[in-house]
Amino acid sequence: LKVIAIDEQLRVIYEDNVHFDKDLPEFKTQGGVYIHSDRLTVTSPVLMWVKALDMILEKMKSSGFNFSQIRALSGAGQQHGSVYWKKGSSQILKNASPELPLHQSLKDCFSVGDSPIWMDSSTASQCRELERAVGGAQELARVTGSRAYERFTGNQIAKIYSQNPEVYKQTERISLVSSFAASLFLGTYAPIDYSDGSGMNLLQIWEKAWSKSCLDACAPGLEERLGCPVPSHSVLGPISPYYSQRYGFSPDCKVVAFTGDNPASLAGMRLQEGDIAISLGTSDTLFLWIQEPTPALEGHILCNPVDSQTYMALLCFKNGSLMRERIRDDCASGSWDEFSKALSSTVAGNSGNLGFYFDVMEITPEAVGIHRFNRDNQKVVSRFPKEVEIRALIEGQFMAKRIHAEKLGYKVCKYDENQ
Repeated sequence: LKVIAIDEQLRVIYEDNVHFDKDLPEFKTQGGVYIHSDRLTVTSPVLMWVKALDMILEKMKSSGFNFSQIRALSGAGQQHGSVYWKKGSSQILKNASPELPLHQSLKDCFSVGDSPIWMDSSTASQCRELERAVGGAQELARVTGSRAYERFTGNQIAKIYSQNPEVYKQTERISLVSSFAASLFLGTYAPIDYSDGSGMNLLQIWEKAWSKSCLDACAPGLEERLGCPVPSHSVLGPISPYYSQRYGFSPDCKVVAFTGDNPASLAGMRLQEGDIAISLGTSDTLFLWIQEPTPALEGHILCNPVDSQTYMALLCFKNGSLMRERIRDDCASGSWDEFSKALSSTVAGNSGNLGFYFDVMEITPEAVGIHRFNRDNQKVVSRFPKEVEIRALIEGQFMAKRIHAEKLGYKVCKYDENQ
């Protein structure tokens, strides 16, 4: 859990974090999660998140931070995770005693103690059922922006309902991680925002309303448990009196809707219409600002957090930097300098030599293995010369990104040097 405070010039005046494994060892998480024995189910304890919030605010308080100067707060949460509030919890949240840390007041408020999160892949049967119910994977993508994905919240809710109908019955509200965190500050259930809500397989991204057919396919009475979605930049209301009394926040401090980590990245990068951002991590991620998206079976279309009339696209490529590092080790003696020199020594287009490099099963597209083609479009089994291999990898990765972005409706404009 990270906190950052900035002034009106966007200067950072305070920054800190709580590390789940290290600072909250009593929860016995690894990487902040529990990986269950089936290796498919992955969860996080809800009370760990609440306790981390208590801990970070206490750290700020003991450092002498002046909470009364905060005019507004917002946040981002990992996408796709969900929190299940037990019946009667809204009153407990509203009336939490400022004498107690929040986790003590809320310890009995969750019908599901361990929240399913984005790493979970245990809902394959629910995904198939949802796609079947709405007329196929492409139709689901057209309505909600994505085909059915195991980590998406609708399928996680369907699993809980089918396996534990009593637990579902005891649940009065279902939050995303983002709206859950906003609820803690608001002192009442915060609505789900459009942008994070588009990662659930439940929201009609065009109408910005829940899809009845998707809701019905997942669980009964789901609409009242989700509440009405709102634009991602909505001011939800003033901060709960709990924080004024315990930490000295101004009662006028506004809570702005929280959103998912991916939409927050698009906002934080200050993307505008036509912009594209690429995160070159273990997995490579593309963020795109799109005016007229065409949802496809690969990639995701989400409502744009900055402009509710437009959209953002998200593409994830699993074979990112790990693949680049392997080719660097094989072809450039483990040196990025040598890798760069080899890349510079070859011509753009690589004289027609092209490669697709997937060490592990790729997400976009679903493929594995190393596939090399020469200028005559013949598949080559043997390796390319080292410098050709390096350019084939880089060009192949970036051409794939462009092709899949265009499939989702992104238009690459011609560069105008006069602009």
